[in-house]
Amino acid sequence: MTKIIIVGGVAGGMSAATRLRRLMEDAEIIVFDKGPYVSFANCGLPFHVSGEIAERDNLLVQTPERLKARFNIDVRPESEVLSVDADKKEITVRHDDKVYTESYDKLILSPGAKPFVPQMEGLDSADNVYVLRNIPDLDKIMSALSEVQSGNATVIGAGFIGLEMAESLAKKGLKVTIVEKAPHVLPPLDEEMAAFVKNELIRNGITVFTNQSAKAFKDNGKTIILEDGSELTSDITIMSVGVQPESSLAKEAGLELGLRGGILVNQNYQTSNPDIYAVGDAIIVKQEITGQDALISLASPANRQGRQVADNIAGIARQNKGSIGTAIVRVFDLAAASTGLSERIARQHFEDVAVVHTNNKDHAGYYPGATDVVLKLIFNKNTGVIYGAQAVGQKGVDKRIDVLATAIKAGLTVADLPELEFTYAPPFGAAKDPVNMAGYAALNIIEGVSESIQWYELADELAKGKVFLDVRTEAEVARGYIANGINIPLDSLRDHLSELDPNKEYIISCHSGLRSYIGERILKQNGFKVKNLDGAYHLYSTVKPEEIKRD
Repeated sequence: MTKIIIVGGVAGGMSAATRLRRLMEDAEIIVFDKGPYVSFANCGLPFHVSGEIAERDNLLVQTPERLKARFNIDVRPESEVLSVDADKKEITVRHDDKVYTESYDKLILSPGAKPFVPQMEGLDSADNVYVLRNIPDLDKIMSALSEVQSGNATVIGAGFIGLEMAESLAKKGLKVTIVEKAPHVLPPLDEEMAAFVKNELIRNGITVFTNQSAKAFKDNGKTIILEDGSELTSDITIMSVGVQPESSLAKEAGLELGLRGGILVNQNYQTSNPDIYAVGDAIIVKQEITGQDALISLASPANRQGRQVADNIAGIARQNKGSIGTAIVRVFDLAAASTGLSERIARQHFEDVAVVHTNNKDHAGYYPGATDVVLKLIFNKNTGVIYGAQAVGQKGVDKRIDVLATAIKAGLTVADLPELEFTYAPPFGAAKDPVNMAGYAALNIIEGVSESIQWYELADELAKGKVFLDVRTEAEVARGYIANGINIPLDSLRDHLSELDPNKEYIISCHSGLRSYIGERILKQNGFKVKNLDGAYHLYSTVKPEEIKRD
């Protein structure tokens, strides 16, 4: 009988354990976890803080008793694995005050990741600073919140968990401040897409500091000193500046480590010791688009890895193909999602990177309740290979990014996107889905039908003497405009061509990009040199509000 020990539960470990049992009824399977809960919904933790998930027990996916009854798995919570002796093929475990050893034939490490907490003056004496990674962390936060009915809360770090916690704390009635070291919130997104998220935070009363970090604490954590010397008063502080692999056990066992201390595994999830496997947030995977080593701490890949490592141990060949990194976050009434590479990362790895932004409705515009989906597509302007995508909107964001994540995994190009067929009825979508429209826009770039510039290129282009042409209506311009341009509404553009100088180059814009594309086609076919401001006024005014003029 094969004896398999799994260190760590939750996504990777428990997926491996239950899949192993389905494939190997006669195996002895033991799961050790140093915490009290081996199977819980860690992605749901912030939503219990807000009260949206009212019952704490709803976060507990499985119990040791249920796992024993259904899968005959020996689950041992509050059992910390202290060491691994790879030569003897045994582990040393501490449970309560007892230390004992347990042998294994195969060992799976699924230790996950731990919150990264930077060293800061005064942090050791701060009694109101918390992290959120597991149920015990959640219990500490909930206990603290029971004593802080109102007051000031600070979230340090504006990644996915940080933003969810900021929203949850605001819903609890606290005045929330976010402090983020990066130039913008939600660093995995590009700046202009993250600007929509920042606006949503501010709209809901949250104070946002970017390009700023916490430097020290004083007054037992009640005062936070920022990098610029300013101070914040905080009754409760959540540290959410990122995670790092929990690979200390692997290191002490002599296993090979790599990027940022992550555990190196081969395509079968074997570590440098062939009888020791590893899965989840602690392992290094291949970023499928760049082919480079990466740490991707997401639930979906961890669950997949747990199943695949079980297959390999049971004799079913299953390769670790890597991950592209697909994620979504809700921020009040807005959703923001991404897949693959950001524009910034894509330009670091590839030449000939192109970008298009589209703004379409989540379902037919004439049907009540339609809302905007701003979609960004990042691709190779010669081959059409898709590098990544980002989207923000109130509804339908998940659907579009899921489709584009599938397209990337399947090796589709932007030329395939208009060919994708979607379910359509007015309450659900549009006859031309936003994904179709992004494909059309990208093809226009590849085929030379349209030329564009990005929001961050506008100032330089105008400085070179190009003329800004706004084809929105006069009423739209009255509500805000980009300075130093001329306004000719699209519907009268053909009647005013004589007013334009064919010796000059033009940058054309409208509200979202559709009318300016039509204007671009009119002008080009009349001999003018013109480029489209990608994303148009809507995008530019979101990311550069200080540049917008109003009479």
